[in-house]
Amino acid sequence: MSVASVALRGEATGVANCWNADVVATAKRDLLPGEVLDGEGGYTVWGKLMPVERSLSMGGLPLGLAHGIRVVRPVPRGQTLSWGDVSIDANVRAYALRREMETLFSPVGKVP
Repeated sequence: MSVASVALRGEATGVANCWNADVVATAKRDLLPGEVLDGEGGYTVWGKLMPVERSLSMGGLPLGLAHGIRVVRPVPRGQTLSWGDVSIDANVRAYALRREMETLFSPVGKVP
């Protein structure tokens, strides 16, 4: 159906028109300070889908950005990670863009 909509009617498909959900990094095992996260498909984290309001209110660390960053405080198995659980270089463009996105597109209007 999507292919037909694009080809015959010139309609875009699969385009988001709002931000409803987020995939937050969640500890696969107990994580200790100093460990480096290995991202999706690795041994340290998996993704948990949650409403964006909940993700933003807890400061959830997006799964897509949970690679190659160091844990700074203990995170028990099954707990979702927050920005405060890891050491982020704010000058890295991907992190800066995510924080900007949180501000610009937050459905709650303001990021805590």
